[in-house]
Amino acid sequence: MDYQPKDGVITGEDGTSRLLDAAVRRMRVAHYSLRTERAYLGWIRRFLLAHPRRDPRALGAVQVETFLTGLAVEGRVAASTQNQALAAILFLYRDVLGVKLAWMDDVVRAKRPQRLPTVLSQQEVRALLAHLEGRMAVLAKLLYGTGMRLMEGVRLRVKDVDFARNEITVREGKGGKDRRTMLPGSLVPMLVAEIERVQVLHQQDLAGGAGEVWLPHALARKYPAAARELGWQYVFPARTISLDPRDGRWRRHHLDEAMLSRALKRAQLAAGIAKPVTAHTLRHSFATHLIESGYDIRTVQELLGHKDVATTQIYTHVLNRGAGAVLSPLDR
Repeated sequence: MDYQPKDGVITGEDGTSRLLDAAVRRMRVAHYSLRTERAYLGWIRRFLLAHPRRDPRALGAVQVETFLTGLAVEGRVAASTQNQALAAILFLYRDVLGVKLAWMDDVVRAKRPQRLPTVLSQQEVRALLAHLEGRMAVLAKLLYGTGMRLMEGVRLRVKDVDFARNEITVREGKGGKDRRTMLPGSLVPMLVAEIERVQVLHQQDLAGGAGEVWLPHALARKYPAAARELGWQYVFPARTISLDPRDGRWRRHHLDEAMLSRALKRAQLAAGIAKPVTAHTLRHSFATHLIESGYDIRTVQELLGHKDVATTQIYTHVLNRGAGAVLSPLDR
């Protein structure tokens, strides 16, 4: 335990601040992503503020469940959001405070509803992509053409695009797993142009004394020069260099993922598509269209990076004629 509060009591604003600082240190030691770090800190802060001037070790299952119930009833948050809040609170106790209380194993997680994914037809996908321009069009085509998640797309590095083998290596996808997916032939000229643009931008950064990108885990210490190499640069870099909150160094980060979300919304309206469209809709459409084309579900599972084939099987429920291509008796 790396946090020892004065007199063993954690109360007041000062105690909360020190506790949050300790949480940041623990998450960075464990290599949590910046997104997870921010989300966990938000939930831990809200939980502590809901019980002012009380040592969190004096709280129990009743207070945790009351907090989570309040999120569901008053805040009307989704089950996944409720479970994220629970994960943050459990992290506070187990990893920051260094205590494991008996009630931890008895806290019930919210049950996530089973919902069918929204899938666009191939005609709708074409109409959507036709209303996108520039880098947003390339990124959207990448997600639909490969089945990559949004963050996997914006975090793609130059070195992980293999034009000789027509494949893309997805690094540290969901669950920290690497996988390979195809590189669509029609996307090759666009990605070549993007990487050429990155090369010019990188040379300008180096000339200006910058040129670093963030490297995962201990690679920055093991390979000090790698952060300035072209291969590690993002294929979709941010427009400007920014200060990295993790270590205070100036780096060029990747494109803000919210930019694509906004572009997709505009394209959806322009194309007259009634269905809700997000970046994940493109991934759902990728999987469904492959299965419709007759590809084996195990192949689709590997391309998507699903741990269990049961996760991939949900796409058999959204095919045009149902699972197993069953023909309705009305159409006989």
